[in-house]
Amino acid sequence: MSKYFPFSAIVGQSEMKAALLIAAVDRSIGGVMVFGDRGTGKSTAVRALAALLPPIRVVAGSRYNADPDRRADYAADPAAAKGKAIDGPVPFVDLPLGASEDRVVGALDLEAALTQGIKRFEPGLLARANRGFLYIDEINLLEDHIVDLLLDVAASGENVVEREGLSVRHPARVVLVGSGNPEEGELRPQLLDRFGLSVEVRTPDNLKERILVVKRRDAFDRDPAAFAAEWAAEDAKVLDSIAAARALLPQVTVDDSVLEASSRLCMAVGADGLRGELTMLRAARATAALDGDAHVDEGHLIEVAAMALRHRLRRNPLDDAGSTARIERALAEQFGLGERTKSAA
Repeated sequence: MSKYFPFSAIVGQSEMKAALLIAAVDRSIGGVMVFGDRGTGKSTAVRALAALLPPIRVVAGSRYNADPDRRADYAADPAAAKGKAIDGPVPFVDLPLGASEDRVVGALDLEAALTQGIKRFEPGLLARANRGFLYIDEINLLEDHIVDLLLDVAASGENVVEREGLSVRHPARVVLVGSGNPEEGELRPQLLDRFGLSVEVRTPDNLKERILVVKRRDAFDRDPAAFAAEWAAEDAKVLDSIAAARALLPQVTVDDSVLEASSRLCMAVGADGLRGELTMLRAARATAALDGDAHVDEGHLIEVAAMALRHRLRRNPLDDAGSTARIERALAEQFGLGERTKSAA
């Protein structure tokens, strides 16, 4: 019986699905932040994508989902040196809102210390999530120092723990996905900027779309296996597109004219730093790969601009328009799009 709602059966929320697919193709994007109303399918989409992805090769017995082809992963995991390579699911780990720092990064195994007198490291959630997804619901309510720690680890791909005389370094290559409702508290701009992409989801205001959402969810709840089988072919197409995009990604090229357009757009909207331009470049390249294009054009740039920049804009007291509206206005001026862009409002 299927545990997860099929990714391809999710109604609407095109921007959120696009951002997750981009992150699945290029892990260097830096994770995805999803802001929106409760009950709009945020966690459903992330779990569906993780379940959809093909199995990964891991070392049997490894506590860190060690990659058989990366000998460096074995240093922190002696069991990995003896294990065989097997197929395993892409890890998906939920981080509870009240999780302590020790539970996240790992700590001294107290039972072994008290009963055997030995110092042994007990891996945390970051170890379990290595090479997969770490999902944090209501991230805006999480303590800032935990969020900062997670973002540092996600950026470096490594978790370093110093505890009670222990010094442990282990791989933690995770795709960080956070979600939250802005009405319940904002995430600090310094932390928000560290996420690669930011998307907004809203409760559907179209009657037909709302009815379709309810019908599909009800059908899944009544018979998950039958519903998953009905959408298996569509999910297979999504999986094939991800695999093809990963293979094509290293060959995707970007002309200087596109880079210039990207920089001009960032300057026009007042994006802080250069991280927005780098993220927009990577996201546009991944989007091109998903489209089967070996060359990034302005259309790909337009498609990812709002996702890459909306959370990096300085507040302008003379402009009360939202960040998405400001980006769409800049896109219209730079690319002559009028009122129409591919980004979601």
